[in-house]
Amino acid sequence: MKSFKIFYYAICVFIGLITILLIVSVFPVTGNFKVKVVESGSMESAIKTGSIITIKPEEDYKIGDIVTFQATTKLKELITHRIYDIQVTEGEPRYITKGDANNAPDQKEVLQKDIIGRVVFHIPYLGYVVSFSKKPIGFILIIIIPAGIIVSDEIRKIWKEIVRLKNKKKDEEQDKEIKKNKAKDIGQDKDIRGNEDEIKKLKKEIRQLKSKKPEIKKKSLGVSKKKNES
Repeated sequence: MKSFKIFYYAICVFIGLITILLIVSVFPVTGNFKVKVVESGSMESAIKTGSIITIKPEEDYKIGDIVTFQATTKLKELITHRIYDIQVTEGEPRYITKGDANNAPDQKEVLQKDIIGRVVFHIPYLGYVVSFSKKPIGFILIIIIPAGIIVSDEIRKIWKEIVRLKNKKKDEEQDKEIKKNKAKDIGQDKDIRGNEDEIKKLKKEIRQLKSKKPEIKKKSLGVSKKKNES
C-alpha cells in the first residue's frame, strides 16, 4: 500500500504540474510557457511520440532550434520540427523546418508570426498519461479509483486512531478506578491496624486486671477477718 501511494502521488504531482502549466499557458502573458503533447513521430529520436513538451516564445530563432508552429493549412494544426535553414526575404526571416525523422525539409516556409515558441524541455511518454486522463475512462482509472483507495485507507487509519484513543481513555479511567480502590483499601488497612492496636491495648489492660485480682481478693479477705476479730 505504501509503494502504491508513492507511485500514485508521483503521478498526481506530474499531472498536477502539467495541468497547472496548461492553465497558465492559456493566459495572454508575453513570454509565458505553453505545454503540448507530441502526437507524431516526426521528431524521433530527439522527441518521442507521446512526449510532453514545454514551449517558450522567443524574439528570434536560430538554426537547430526545435520550434512549434502553426501550420498554414485549414486545420491550423501545431507542428513541432527543427529549424533546418533560415532565409531572409525583404528583411523578414523565413524558416525552413524539418522533422528529424523525415527525409526532406517541409515544403512550406514558416513565418515568425506562425511560430508558437521554442521547445525548452520535454518529458517522454508523459503525454500518453495526460491525454488518457482527459478521457472519462482514463480519469476514473488514473484519478478516481486510486484516490478512492487512498481515501478509504486514510478513513481506516482515522477510525483505527479513534478506537485507539477510546481504548486509551477507557484504560486511563480503569487505572484511576484501580488507584482509587487501592487508596480505599489502604485506608481500610489503616483502620484495621488501628483496631488491632486498640484490641491489643484492651487485652493488655485485661491481663493487668487479671494479675491484680488476687491482690484485691487478699485485701478484701484481710478486711473481713479484722472485722470478725473485732
